[in-house]
Amino acid sequence: MAGPPLARAADAVRRFYKQAETERGGAVLLDGKPIRTPGRKALALPTGALAEAVAAEWNAQGEKIDPHSMPLTGLANAAIDRIALDRAAFARSLAVYGESDLLCYRAEAPPRLAERQAEQWDPILAWARRRYDADFEVATGIIHRPQPPGTLDRLAQAVQARNAFELAGLSPLVTVSGSLIVALALTEGGIDLETAWAAATLDEQWQAEQWGEDAEAAKALAARRHDFEAGFRFLCLLGRDG
Repeated sequence: MAGPPLARAADAVRRFYKQAETERGGAVLLDGKPIRTPGRKALALPTGALAEAVAAEWNAQGEKIDPHSMPLTGLANAAIDRIALDRAAFARSLAVYGESDLLCYRAEAPPRLAERQAEQWDPILAWARRRYDADFEVATGIIHRPQPPGTLDRLAQAVQARNAFELAGLSPLVTVSGSLIVALALTEGGIDLETAWAAATLDEQWQAEQWGEDAEAAKALAARRHDFEAGFRFLCLLGRDG
């Protein structure tokens, strides 16, 4: 008999198992019984490393299960229950971020902010130009400037090439940063995690420097970083067999 699925974040569920473990093939077991996703599918991971990390999330739970503390499990559930049902449609929903990428919209003023954006964002755009043989329209202000169709096609192809689990990990990198280019550069080794995060949150960091750190804003930023790092770790574990 399979164990119950992971409860939704709003639910308070007491821990109902003693031990999580993995078995050959990437399945995660609770007291010897397979975990089921909220959609009642078996929670089986593509690599042993990811399966072990998911099992560790379950073993780290206290008296109650806190889904917020289990981001890898949540991403795996999404890959199995949602993304795999229509992988192409989900990929399109991420690729659309390339049409108004964060890196392509610069501040008109103050000059120092514009300079910092150029310092941090231009090298990532240069990487994307080389990697995808594409050009990018960079604008000042918030008025939309269309990207060349060939550029959008190449970015879309890069996203469509990924499987459901890869798209699950890529998703928070794109949505948290607002930049498909930053997400692709990070996942393909063009930049490291700290460089990606600095680029994604440049505007927020600037505001904090100018006006001081707001407690609520800092809390929201920390939550975003948690999701961003979870997506990157998920992808890293997909690339490891053990």
